[in-house]
Amino acid sequence: MNPHVPGRRRRLLIALTVAAALITTGCTAGTTKVDPSQYRTIPAASGKPVDGGVVTIAMTPGLAPNYIFPYPPAAANGAVIGNDLMWRTLYRADADGKSNPDTGLASAPAYSDEGRTVTIAMKKNSWSNGKPVTAGDVVFSLAILKAAVAQSAANWAFYTPGQFPDGVTATAQGSDTVVFTLEKAYNPAYLESLLQQLVVIPSADWSIAASGGPVLDYTDPANASAIYTFLTGQSADQSTFATNPLWQVVNGPFSLKSFEPTTGSFSLTPNKAYTGPGKHALEQVDFKAFTSAAAIYNQYQAGTITVGRLDSSYSSKIEELQKKGYNVYAAPAPARSDPLVINFANTTGGFDKIIAQPYVRQALQHLVDQPGYIKSRGVYNGAASENYATVGLGSVFPPDFGDKAPYPFDPKAAEKLLTAHGWKVDKAGTTCEKPGAGSDRCGEGIAQGQRFAFTLASASSPSYVGARDLAFSSEAKKLGIDVKVVSKSLNYLYENYTNPGAPANTNEWAMQDTGPLVMASYPTANGVFNTDGSFNLGSYSSPEADKAIEASVFGSDPKALSAETTLLSKDLPVLFLPTPDNLIVWKNTLSGPPDTFEGLLKFIYSPEQWSFTEKQKQ
Repeated sequence: MNPHVPGRRRRLLIALTVAAALITTGCTAGTTKVDPSQYRTIPAASGKPVDGGVVTIAMTPGLAPNYIFPYPPAAANGAVIGNDLMWRTLYRADADGKSNPDTGLASAPAYSDEGRTVTIAMKKNSWSNGKPVTAGDVVFSLAILKAAVAQSAANWAFYTPGQFPDGVTATAQGSDTVVFTLEKAYNPAYLESLLQQLVVIPSADWSIAASGGPVLDYTDPANASAIYTFLTGQSADQSTFATNPLWQVVNGPFSLKSFEPTTGSFSLTPNKAYTGPGKHALEQVDFKAFTSAAAIYNQYQAGTITVGRLDSSYSSKIEELQKKGYNVYAAPAPARSDPLVINFANTTGGFDKIIAQPYVRQALQHLVDQPGYIKSRGVYNGAASENYATVGLGSVFPPDFGDKAPYPFDPKAAEKLLTAHGWKVDKAGTTCEKPGAGSDRCGEGIAQGQRFAFTLASASSPSYVGARDLAFSSEAKKLGIDVKVVSKSLNYLYENYTNPGAPANTNEWAMQDTGPLVMASYPTANGVFNTDGSFNLGSYSSPEADKAIEASVFGSDPKALSAETTLLSKDLPVLFLPTPDNLIVWKNTLSGPPDTFEGLLKFIYSPEQWSFTEKQKQ
């Protein structure tokens, strides 16, 4: 999961008044004839590049960063500046999740000893201070990552206790070869997806535990922990992001020029020592924070944004933006699903006992009107696709049911499931009439007369999130299931409504909708839906799922991941919602390789490969 696509995100508050008004009577507010398929061709690079110019990139509301150190602690509850534009990962993924051989720091891995020895040759790259990027830097990076998860399993969203980086040893053979020794062989595709998350940081400059302190032996775990503590402490001071000498040592294509702590906006300038692809034609790249989709759209209208996303609520304005000189590209994000996350540990009103019943989760999924949400002008405006699997749309690891919904929208089927299991369905309030275990009873631990009611915490941005949640609540209430939707900022949700990160608040939420769940390039649910996964937000636990996930992570069976996908998607650790199209917008005076604009679907920015085709006004 890029649960971080991150990982942990922050969004700012916007009202849901308009969305609520549109869908309080269901998804009948009207439909739109938007056909995103006509925007799924990326223009070829064109025009003669000119040097100079400033690109202004609109950040999605809530994605403004608040941290700079690439391995933030869970307590940071935010996003990292510039993603990988300042510090590159060992391998860099493209939009399809495959490692891009041109932009990574190393050549493809070579496996031996039945997959337990992985040898990697480093490419010739330099830090911004002229020092070479070495195998020792990779060893240092792994040591710091180990120190992070040793302090807290929640400090790395991809971590599952007992797995990478546990049981992994890295050694440098000279300056240009690093060898990973694994206690247990991983599926190569999964291991490579993890190495795409291993940010390479400078050992010669960061192996300190105090400003001006001595260089420490980072292979000593105690020293590595002290270094990690120092670096995360330095990163807590946002006012020094652009002036602290630590953060000026980069191996990516850009370095930080300025950062605005109050908004999260920041500016990057080219790192002249970077040797990767691209001409560095741009003078500067500005990432600008916004509080709402409406504010972004207004800036498109004014022509002040060069690159960004368009909220689906404005999909009817695409032709208007094209006339103003913008290119538009629309497609679902790869390996993305949009779930209603279920909190299986919430005991309020007996919710944990109720939701533990598979028939209950199936009934609730039958109340999710994916086709209706997609068509509704109040939700997706036609710019979305149905999705019922953890791996998202078009995966090469599909479930055995393909694109067919295991539990399609069918309120009558939902009612039948409830009544067949001992519930009295009444619009005034549905209650358990037949408590106890048994095929015709409510289920173990569910009390006589127990009402079916719970709270759904809904992210306040983007607008379609609140709209779809209110539509789901409306449908549930027709069956006497009282779903109370409360709007919260994403910042609040990530700080307060995750069982690993905020266990004291477990009983404050039963479901939450924070938007996308983005899986890694090898889209196993490891870390997300296994019992001890560090990003298991809702405490889902299934021995069968644990076994299936372990088989896809460590096994060599090419069908193992599809088997995992099938099991999870049918067992419903979450409820599935449609996957919205990402609408990418950029000025037609900006050009570059088409795949760099496709990468924006997964927030992969490559402005070092862009250039304007006409001189920009100063």
